[in-house]
Amino acid sequence: MKVEWINTQASNTVVEQLNALLPQTQCGQCGFKGCRPYAEAMIEGDADINQCPPGGDEGIAALADFLSVPTKPLNPAFGIHKPKQVAFIVEQDCIGCVKCIAACPVDAILGAAKFMHTVIASECTGCELCIAPCPVDCIIMQPVSADADDLSKREKSALAKRRYEARCSRKKQDAVEKAERTKQKKAVLANMKLAK
Repeated sequence: MKVEWINTQASNTVVEQLNALLPQTQCGQCGFKGCRPYAEAMIEGDADINQCPPGGDEGIAALADFLSVPTKPLNPAFGIHKPKQVAFIVEQDCIGCVKCIAACPVDAILGAAKFMHTVIASECTGCELCIAPCPVDCIIMQPVSADADDLSKREKSALAKRRYEARCSRKKQDAVEKAERTKQKKAVLANMKLAK
């Protein structure tokens, strides 16, 4: 289903529109490292519209409508659609390893090394990425009632997208700062060697 686009700017706009239709769980179940890479892959013809379990049939229908292609059932090779759920940390079992914090794509987990962690339920996308790295299996998924908050699906997706982008931006800045510190340390060591 490769889609040809006239220019890069038009292609980026279409990718953004397609990305906005995705649930923004950033779970990777589609086979890509987030919702935007999945949207890009659909435009390039490297992915189909039925690879997003969190979006379910409703999401597939929205993608099909936007791309003017026939709808199809969710491909079970990528998982099954589940009702909305959020992570919950059994606090008395938490050892404060911070592995779940590092895994959360939207910074919905609070805690510090060797201290108890907790999930901000209103920010959790239900991606389940925090479960596997937990060495003590203290994270469980709990269903969310349909009337849990006043935000629409679109508003929740937009909020999750902003949190994900903020996290990515922060991590990129951290990497730049780390590289600069490493460069400065190397320069100091080189100067020390020259001084000898």
